Amino acid sequence: MYPIKFENLILAFQKLPGVGRKTAERYAYETLNWNKNKQEEFIQAIEVLKEGIERCETCGNLCEGRICTICEDKNRDTSLLCVVQSPKDIEVIESIQEYNGLYHVLNGLINTSKGIMPEDIRIEELIKRIESNQVDEVILALDPTLEGETTSMYIEKLVGEKAKVTRLAYGIPMGGHLDYTDTLTLLKAFQGRK
Repeated sequence: MYPIKFENLILAFQKLPGVGRKTAERYAYETLNWNKNKQEEFIQAIEVLKEGIERCETCGNLCEGRICTICEDKNRDTSLLCVVQSPKDIEVIESIQEYNGLYHVLNGLINTSKGIMPEDIRIEELIKRIESNQVDEVILALDPTLEGETTSMYIEKLVGEKAKVTRLAYGIPMGGHLDYTDTLTLLKAFQGRK
């Protein structure tokens, strides 16, 4: 039986996605073995969650103030708005250095089986942004899952008359083999061919 404080540390690590009891114990022992400086750095990094990291008032991205650096960037194309599920999707898109528009983070996808309805994610804020700004194109960059497709179709119906709506192309990844490709991916590849 562990001391209560150490047990609480294990339970805290267990709250992370994909971390079970054994992994949480390893993390707890690892942090216990760190020197005081390394422990303090870790504690300060976690404490930032309380007051240092916010959601951008405009797009929902992570930021350290009221507005994120992407929304503040005057060199961005404000006529393009890319809709994503979470801030980590922005990082992935930004890493290709091809897109220069703005973003809108939904913070989830419609999932009726889990009780997540359109009003539970940031669709209303998306509509307000499109209506109050000169947005020519809304790019739906949502996961090609049942929830992503449902959310995309819902947004398309709401936005279709206000702006052009496009989606990321789906299909066979570079280096992929046809004989390993599932039928839905192959179907999307044929539908999205150039």
